[in-house]
Amino acid sequence: MAFLRHVGKHGDRKVAVVFREVPGEPHMCLVVYTELLNRTVHDPLVKCIESEIGQNSKNLADALNRSYTTDGLIILQKLHAEGQLKKVQTELVVMTPTPGTQIKLSELNTILDEMERGEAAVQKLADMDSQMGMQDPVQVAKRMRGDAVPQDTVPPVAPLTASGDALGDNAIANNLRQQAMRMSAEAKGLLAEADRLLQEANTMDPVASAPVVSTSAAAKKTRGRPKKVLTA
Repeated sequence: MAFLRHVGKHGDRKVAVVFREVPGEPHMCLVVYTELLNRTVHDPLVKCIESEIGQNSKNLADALNRSYTTDGLIILQKLHAEGQLKKVQTELVVMTPTPGTQIKLSELNTILDEMERGEAAVQKLADMDSQMGMQDPVQVAKRMRGDAVPQDTVPPVAPLTASGDALGDNAIANNLRQQAMRMSAEAKGLLAEADRLLQEANTMDPVASAPVVSTSAAAKKTRGRPKKVLTA
């Protein structure tokens, strides 16, 4: 049993719903009484409703504005010129997508509007996720606290690109170098943060504090060549 959009009844008369809602008047719709149309308009209109374009259109008017009567006129303009578009309360129109299905247009509009709002919300979240990407929770917390490594000191990591060699050695090497530079910059920031925390602890409890060598200073002492061991 085929499902057919845009068709219904107003009382005992069959209608095609051209606009589900009138702009500024959501409780009203525009319909056409199909049984009152002459064949030059009726047959092309029915064909338009049953077409893929008609069934995929939110409002039938969009499809009618792209379809023609048998005498070569745009159907929507023909209906408007002949005064065939009638304003009716959505509460009084019953949609009949299948012979055994009936639903008031007012109820259908409410359901469709809620679905559209839900789809818009889902799409908005998806767009936000795609634009922001996954974030490192530690880095997010540091940025919120105001002590993150300045972004201009952290060189961006370029994506791996294809090269002439089979393994892409040049691209991999460049990527590793940039990762090393980024890790070095982050390490400097962490050492600076550790020194700040130690100084804050000494200020809060100077009596219990023992002489502490700065982490950055300790890091400097480890640099250079190891001392030679003298042997007898």
